Amino acid sequence: MEHLDLPPARRAAGALRLPGSKSITNRALLLSALARGTTRLERLLESDDTRVMREALAALGVPVRHVDGAQAAEVTGVGGIRFPVKRASIFLGNSGTSARSLVAALAFADGDYVLSGVPRMHERPISDLVDALKMAGARIEYTGTQGFPPLAIAPHPGTPAGSITIRGDISSQFTSGLLMALGATGQGATVGIEGDLISKPYVELTLSSMERFGVRVGREGWARFRIPAGSGYVSPGTMAVEGDASSASYFLAAGTLGGGPVRVEGVGRDSAQGDVHFARVLEAMGAKVRFGDDWIEAAGAPPLKPFDLDMNRIPDAAMTAAVLALFATGACTLRNIGSWRVKETDRIAAMATELMKFGADVEAGPDHLRVAPPKDFLQPSTLHPSTVAVATYDDHRMAMCFSLASFGPIPVRILDPGCVSKTYPGYFADFARLVAR
Repeated sequence: MEHLDLPPARRAAGALRLPGSKSITNRALLLSALARGTTRLERLLESDDTRVMREALAALGVPVRHVDGAQAAEVTGVGGIRFPVKRASIFLGNSGTSARSLVAALAFADGDYVLSGVPRMHERPISDLVDALKMAGARIEYTGTQGFPPLAIAPHPGTPAGSITIRGDISSQFTSGLLMALGATGQGATVGIEGDLISKPYVELTLSSMERFGVRVGREGWARFRIPAGSGYVSPGTMAVEGDASSASYFLAAGTLGGGPVRVEGVGRDSAQGDVHFARVLEAMGAKVRFGDDWIEAAGAPPLKPFDLDMNRIPDAAMTAAVLALFATGACTLRNIGSWRVKETDRIAAMATELMKFGADVEAGPDHLRVAPPKDFLQPSTLHPSTVAVATYDDHRMAMCFSLASFGPIPVRILDPGCVSKTYPGYFADFARLVAR
């Protein structure tokens, strides 16, 4: 489908069971592969990113078998970081979670591997992770542009260095990948963080996932992590994947714009995912939010209150807040979002370009975005364009968050809506079930 037309929405209400978290699914797949024993993973997310991880593990000789349909799998681990297949070329699409974690794991392995992806993946910097891995003795070469994939990885020569430093201010996935890989080596290691570690909840999610598989990481705040000698992953037996908190943001925002209540099920007040805190942004904008153990619910109506917030803890859900700024009574500022520039697209530039199509006055900085909504956005008017066509830049989150713009008076056309298959293939069908037009 080249495009999807969304007429103006009148109301949103109902309940929805969320798909599994991409972040948890890919961490669980990798840790299951590195563990001793067989792990049954339930409520797995079925999407392009998780398929890439499964196919990569299969290419490395790790048995991954679907059971009870597509949403459960059994993974028989290799009990360490030595994979059965010693030479492989692995395609990782544009999956950052897969690329960064597998580069780290394979850097400590005993085989020859080439990792590549789509053109955009080859524009996403990875030198900070590679430099840290080389500090630990890894042998990695760039086969294209220096500092970017594709990468060629040779067998690790021996015991990893015991002390490693990595920059924390570019992508938390670098830190997460390094920690998960070191946990499988059996060697003690200390990882020091240079600068301020961004997206801390994602690293917290990594640490809790590692502990679930038997490796407990010591830490000194966010500055230093210690992996004990003799560590190794052990299957927990069965693990259910929590619902995706990033995906929850779109439906909770729909409830805020469309009266509601809209309830998302599968994630609740005690979620380990950082994007669950997006609910607090909605409260700051005037929404009524309720939490349960396994659900969150939001209700509200425009106009919304403006905000000026640090979004470092919720970089993905912050994109949803940027679109909600169209419905605010004044300018909204999103701060500390520099990581947007190294995602599936340069999200700061892309978001600014598309918001301006709706008449917003946008200021885009290196790590911030200021959105002043058009004064007449919520008023039906012949001055509005007949339809706004939103480019999605092959970025699933651009497509999903701009579906919310249809709660305004302007029909919205989403270009390349199929890009949502990266993390949520059924998004537009689920969105349509909750929204009356």
